[in-house]
Amino acid sequence: MAVDNRLEALLDNDRPTGALRERVDERQFAGGIAQVPARFPSVRVGRHWVSALWLVPLAAVGLIVVIAVAQQLRQYSWMQDFLARYPGTSTSYAPAVTTGFPAWLRWQHFFNIVFMMFILRSGLQILADHPRLYGNAGCRPGTEWLRLRAAVPADRMDKADVQNVWTSKDDAVALPKWLGIPGIRHSIGLARWWHLSFDLLWLVNGGVFYVLLFTTGQWRRIVPQSWDVFPNAVSATVQYASLDFPLNQGFTVYNGLQVLAYFITVFVAAPLAFVTGLLQAPAVAARFGTGRGPLNRQVARTVHFGVWLWMVGFIVAHVTMVLSTGALANLNHITFGRDTRSYWALAIFGVAAALVIGLWLAASPLTLRYPRVVQTVGRFVVGWAKAWMERAHPRASYRDKDISPYLWANGRSPASEEYRRLRDGGWGRYTLRVEGLVANPVALSYRELLALPKCEQITQHYCIQGWSGVAKWGGVRMADILALVQPLPEARWVVFYSFADGAEPGHGRYYDCHRVEHMREPMALLAYEMNGEPLTETHGAPLRLRNELELGFKQVKWIEAVEFVADFRGIGWGRGGYNEDHEYFGYRMPI
Repeated sequence: MAVDNRLEALLDNDRPTGALRERVDERQFAGGIAQVPARFPSVRVGRHWVSALWLVPLAAVGLIVVIAVAQQLRQYSWMQDFLARYPGTSTSYAPAVTTGFPAWLRWQHFFNIVFMMFILRSGLQILADHPRLYGNAGCRPGTEWLRLRAAVPADRMDKADVQNVWTSKDDAVALPKWLGIPGIRHSIGLARWWHLSFDLLWLVNGGVFYVLLFTTGQWRRIVPQSWDVFPNAVSATVQYASLDFPLNQGFTVYNGLQVLAYFITVFVAAPLAFVTGLLQAPAVAARFGTGRGPLNRQVARTVHFGVWLWMVGFIVAHVTMVLSTGALANLNHITFGRDTRSYWALAIFGVAAALVIGLWLAASPLTLRYPRVVQTVGRFVVGWAKAWMERAHPRASYRDKDISPYLWANGRSPASEEYRRLRDGGWGRYTLRVEGLVANPVALSYRELLALPKCEQITQHYCIQGWSGVAKWGGVRMADILALVQPLPEARWVVFYSFADGAEPGHGRYYDCHRVEHMREPMALLAYEMNGEPLTETHGAPLRLRNELELGFKQVKWIEAVEFVADFRGIGWGRGGYNEDHEYFGYRMPI
């Protein structure tokens, strides 16, 4: 069946020439929003907000006090006896490893530095897109415990004022380009490609590391085998704090504090980063019901950020100790794997450092210069993993008491005369057209949609920016729509067209594509109610999609028409959706 030309007319098909050579125009990107810079983090203390900048002078004073106390403690005989019994560096908790550092370990150490650099920077960029952390699943403004910008303006939280409502896109902030990737506001689509791609490389590197660690005996360096590690760690801490460092025998055995730091990083922090990353995926929540309780997304974001802080702190401390406890010997250990004092190690370290610095400085400019390359490479690296996650079957539902008291708004409300006319008429003249590769195209009035079997479900909305919220949705199952229109065998995708334009003026309507298989899921819904009331304009009236496997931007609001197609490459700019076309998102978004 020929596609209705009216659907084609909704989109701007004037694709840019040289798609892989597009640049990000910061003046127009994401609708041309101003580059509001992030503030230094503030933390809630009771009812008050305190800038984390206060930690700098407090840490300086604390360091002076700790040094003075540690030096005084070492004057007491009981502390001297303790340090003699537990010298900090000992073979009592871990036997000496005399085989040196093998080549695989040295190379993986370097790869880990590069991977973590991109993971930490892009992770901070992702946080900047919803610069608030919560301990609750509902994300109501004012309940966060950490934020990178001021409070949400109270006069813009009124959902009745659709044109003035504070959206989650309004809440995003920019980072310096040398810090975030790529730094500009609402560039989460590009940041996620960096983050997920290097996450996967880091996981592969880590998996190989675990296998080789335990098959070569190198695990003895970082896995304590006696409770003696704890008093030795205390001893090492006192010695470091007093500025009289413990004996450095790092080529064969680490001191107790080093062993615990490495153990926590490798066997606690790294797995925790992986698990809390997965817990932020809508497909995981939809399958296992983690939208509420201690495993909810916002707790996962908070713990994930805690791991980020640990990793940054570990790297800073690690580099500082390497350079301050015998730099030449330490660099020989990790460069050549031998206990030597060759100055070639300094040269190799200099080359490696220059390479890392060069990659650091190039990341953001290259991302802004070649964003489509970043998207394409990212899809190649992690697309298969996203496809695998999309095979989950959503089944999780929640209770009435789990419904969030606030659900953030997002998207540009429709501005057309047609939409306002239909809205003001109570949707009495609204018609949903379902066309394309179907045996029975239909045009359903709003009354006819309400007459179809109604489904209600309480599920969680997962925005790509990081916020989430539980709501009760009422509407028509997409499976019932499919039964009406009977898609042809060649129909593989369902395109949902919005009344609303996309963020960038002059580039057509908002749309997004979903797999036909997902639309057959019992929880795939064309919702016309939210929390027992008809959808408001802010939240997508008259119809919005619910596909519980995917992130929120794919849940198209203000739906005007639905089209079944064999391939989305001829729709819009061919990337699977408006945000995929213009903001470099992915068309698979189960995580």
